[in-house]
Amino acid sequence: MKIKSAPRIREMIITPIAITDPPLLNAAGLHAPYALRTIVELITDDNISGVSEIPGNTSINEALEEARQLIIGRSPIQLSSIGRELESYFGKETASARGETPWDQRKLVHIFSAIEVACLDIIGKITGLPVVDLLGGKMRDRVPFAAYLFYKYEGAGGELGFNIDRNATGWNAARQAKAIDPEGIVHQAKAMGKTFGFRSIKLKGGVFEPDQETAAVFALREAFGEHIPLRIDPNALWTVETSIQYGRKMEGIIEYLEDPTRGQKNMSIVRQALKTPLATNMCTTSFDDIPGSVAVGAEDIILSDHHFWGGLRASMELSKICSTFGRHLSMHSNSHLGISLAAMVHLGAALPHLPYDLDTHYPWQSDEVIKTGRFNFEDGAIAVPNEPGLGVELDRQALARLHQNYLQCGLTKRDDETEMQKVVPGWKFEAVRW
Repeated sequence: MKIKSAPRIREMIITPIAITDPPLLNAAGLHAPYALRTIVELITDDNISGVSEIPGNTSINEALEEARQLIIGRSPIQLSSIGRELESYFGKETASARGETPWDQRKLVHIFSAIEVACLDIIGKITGLPVVDLLGGKMRDRVPFAAYLFYKYEGAGGELGFNIDRNATGWNAARQAKAIDPEGIVHQAKAMGKTFGFRSIKLKGGVFEPDQETAAVFALREAFGEHIPLRIDPNALWTVETSIQYGRKMEGIIEYLEDPTRGQKNMSIVRQALKTPLATNMCTTSFDDIPGSVAVGAEDIILSDHHFWGGLRASMELSKICSTFGRHLSMHSNSHLGISLAAMVHLGAALPHLPYDLDTHYPWQSDEVIKTGRFNFEDGAIAVPNEPGLGVELDRQALARLHQNYLQCGLTKRDDETEMQKVVPGWKFEAVRW
């Protein structure tokens, strides 16, 4: 029997886009009116295309352009050798390259995850299999997500900026409303839950003093009852002492405490002092961090992100390591559209264990770049696509419009500190604040 040779990648298209983002507050400052993403499309010599989506900035986009020479002419199935060549070309990144901000600033993991997801999309289309089957097969038909709450100023983002659409109703109105106190957070949670059916809730903290943020957690508990799991993420802005003080205050109220303090050693001290599990996407963020994590007992839950851990297959490997060393695995999120969400759903469906609902920023975004339009949540979950590959296709008109947003908005990277200074002159990011 003659074996058909694998197709080769003929073309690589890199399209930076800007998507509408409301004025959400976080430890690093304030979200800009637009969040930057980059769409990567690989096209084979027999015209099969695969797509991916990653956080965008000019530095990563320039690195993707450099990587083009290593990708063109390669087979999409050669992911291991492609990964090795990318590492050889760009060099191995250390933990310091991640940066101190809540989002990851490493180049190589972004580049490889973009290439890998697009290649898996192609392989799925060649074989007729969804990506979840390429990762080992479905462990579940639906993937559950959590409501992701933010303190925020009034405003819709995008062209409206701090203004709002007065004709908006339902969640579209709530996503524009101000929420800077417990009452505002509860209102936001109720509106999000009503629209999307989420069955657990996360609050992005690190914005106000711990008293105010823990008061919001208790307000959520009172509003939703003990059957709705709660979690809070101070983004490592608390000292060890503050983490223990407020961690004890919230014991029995939250299902886990995410990154209360900075660094594995500090996390281990807090972990030993609390009964509540600790989660992280800031102190254990690469495979090189695992030995230190195990040695000091830094956390109970690692929040993976295929954009930051080097792709979907790497995240599957991480799940095995977590099982070996008594960790749970869940998923981190950033401002994203449907391509990233599709990849997250395929990964979430393939993971052997999924004890916690996954994070997603998706309700905060109103744009979309896929033909079928925005994904639908039912009871807080998304059904796993059955179509070959990721199960999504690019909407060319939407892509062009969002690329024009990018060209016009003037943003080249995420910089929440600068955005915050437009509202609070002189405001500065502090790695530890309380």
